[in-house]
Amino acid sequence: MSDQEHTHDHAHSHDHAHDGHEPLVVEDEAGNIEGQILVDALQTLLVERGLVFPGEVRREIERIEAPGVHLGAKIVARAWVDDDFRTRLLADGKSAVAELGIGVGEAQLIVVANDADTHNFVCCTLCSCYPRSILGQPPAWYISKAYRARAVREPRAVLEEFGLVLPDGVRVLVHDSNADMRYLVLPQRPKGSEGLGEDQLAGLITRDCMIGVSVVGPVA
Repeated sequence: MSDQEHTHDHAHSHDHAHDGHEPLVVEDEAGNIEGQILVDALQTLLVERGLVFPGEVRREIERIEAPGVHLGAKIVARAWVDDDFRTRLLADGKSAVAELGIGVGEAQLIVVANDADTHNFVCCTLCSCYPRSILGQPPAWYISKAYRARAVREPRAVLEEFGLVLPDGVRVLVHDSNADMRYLVLPQRPKGSEGLGEDQLAGLITRDCMIGVSVVGPVA
């Protein structure tokens, strides 16, 4: 069993335009692209008129695509407050989450932690392997051909399209899920969250930051 992990440490910046790239947030089937264009235009108009807030649509999509208890957020929040649990989680993810009464249906759960020097990023280049037992159904962009093809080839450019621009000194590790293992990103605990309880911390954690296309912002 091989771990298909790809390390990408780019020292140069990606300031080129992404002309010719397939958008990451549309389905691959012909006909859906036109619909996505209309949806994007409507969303932009609603935001401009103050009828919805930026990010509100994505959060609602997350809620629909990951119904029920957000188990991944519970796992991350516990790791933020319990160093011993964090150590066990990084050593054996499946056994550690079982301590929380969470059953992982996948063969293995590998948890990778972000820090000041490293950002982890998850994809599945072959199909749509994803930790469904703790994150629910994968978003449409995760299983799209564009995301699967480009995540390994140009991870920084992909992250920028999600609005995440990392400093040049931060290395990006791309983890390729497969039939035997699923990955979960353990994001950094945000600044300003020191006084929050575990349940409050779980409320800060989104699906996207556990895939690695986003980070948890500082608490105001």
